[in-house]
Amino acid sequence: MLEQTRRFFASRNVLEVDTPIVVGSPVTDVHIHSAEVRFPDVQRPYFLHTSPEYAMKRLLAAGSSDIFQICHVVRGLERGKLHNAEFTLIEWYRIGFSLDQLMKEVASLTRELLGRSVESEQLTYRDAFLRKLRLDPFAASLSELRKTARVAGFDHPAAERDELLDFLMASCVGPKLGRGSLSFVHRYPASQAALAQLDADDPRCALRFELYYEGVELANGFKELACSIEQRVRFEQDAHERRRRGLPEFPGDENLLAALEHGLPDCAGVAVGFDRVAMLATQAQHIDEVLPFPIERA
Repeated sequence: MLEQTRRFFASRNVLEVDTPIVVGSPVTDVHIHSAEVRFPDVQRPYFLHTSPEYAMKRLLAAGSSDIFQICHVVRGLERGKLHNAEFTLIEWYRIGFSLDQLMKEVASLTRELLGRSVESEQLTYRDAFLRKLRLDPFAASLSELRKTARVAGFDHPAAERDELLDFLMASCVGPKLGRGSLSFVHRYPASQAALAQLDADDPRCALRFELYYEGVELANGFKELACSIEQRVRFEQDAHERRRRGLPEFPGDENLLAALEHGLPDCAGVAVGFDRVAMLATQAQHIDEVLPFPIERA
């Protein structure tokens, strides 16, 4: 499957790159937890990367062409049927691509790796919630969201809007998507944009998508944010939310901000969870079945 992936990108003239697994700055996203690395001859901590995204964007800003990478990444607090602390990502960036073009390319690669001619659909985040929960995620009140989450088993009276939406997507909406088809959910709330641009036609929405197949999330893609000022603001918002949740706080990656200030080309990028695709291709029931060394035996 890895050979298939490399052939897929070679046929499209997308260059394979290799970026460091040990990085100077962790991500600030409240949902992603970086593993710290200590060297005996260095005072400061380093971190194992959770994605090659920051480094790959630095390459794009330096003038690279379309690029892809297949690499191991590490994330803490992730273990279960679909999670191992160390896993493999396929990540790539396409200069000049729209979100729609990238979704079509993700579908093509996914079909090749699955070995199946699977239909695909696109639906908005709002439509996904309306279809599965009869709830409008943009219009529902905080009390409505808390009530719906409580019925589903998440009883946290102090939970804020995005925390509730994340729970509902992960537990009630996502697992019902992609049954027999590739389901691309796009136009996430602007507050969940992460490193994506906002939709100029509807600034309530981010130009972001996720791919689901048989209830499993396989990919997360963006029309990439290129504004260093806006990215700095988002890093600061992440810090505030980490503080609220009692999580460790980290400054935003200054190298990434410098690259954005230098100039990121108009592009779209995506990360695909290779191990999850391998699970679905082989009909495995647990991620350990497709990993030679799960974390407990690493």
